[in-house]
Amino acid sequence: MIRDTIKAAQISAMKAGDKPRLAAVRLILAKLKDRDIELRTATTLPDDDQIVVDVLQKMVKQRRESITLYEQGGRQELADIEAAELTVIEEFLPARMSEDQVRAAIGAIIAETGAAGMKDMGRVIAALKAKHGTEVDMGAASALVKAALA
Repeated sequence: MIRDTIKAAQISAMKAGDKPRLAAVRLILAKLKDRDIELRTATTLPDDDQIVVDVLQKMVKQRRESITLYEQGGRQELADIEAAELTVIEEFLPARMSEDQVRAAIGAIIAETGAAGMKDMGRVIAALKAKHGTEVDMGAASALVKAALA
C-alpha cells in the first residue's frame, strides 16, 4: 500500500536528518489524515490506495499552480521550495500511462460502451476514471476523449 510506503519514507527521512523531505512527507500524512476524517461519515469507502492517490494528485496540482504563481511574482525561492515538495510527492504516485497508452485505453472504452458522440463523453470519462484513475491525468485525458469522440 502506498500509505505504508509514505510512513516508511517518514521514518527514513527522520533517521537521515533530511528536514526538507521530512517536512514534505509530514504534509502528505497530514493531508491523508484530513481525508480520513472527512471519510468517517461516508457510507462507502473507496480503496485506500485510491484515496491516497487522489490526495497526492490534488497536492501535485496545488504545487504546480503555486510554482507558476511564485515565478510570475518573482519569488523564485518560494517556487524552489514548492518544487522540492513536488518531487517528494510525485515519488509516491503510481507510474503514469503514456499518451499512446491513454489513447488506446480510451479507444477500448469507446468500443466497450458504444459511445458515438459528445453526448457520451461523461460515460467514457467515468469508465476511464474507474479503470485507470490512478494512472491517468484526468485533465489531459478529458481533451483526448473529446478529440476521440469529435
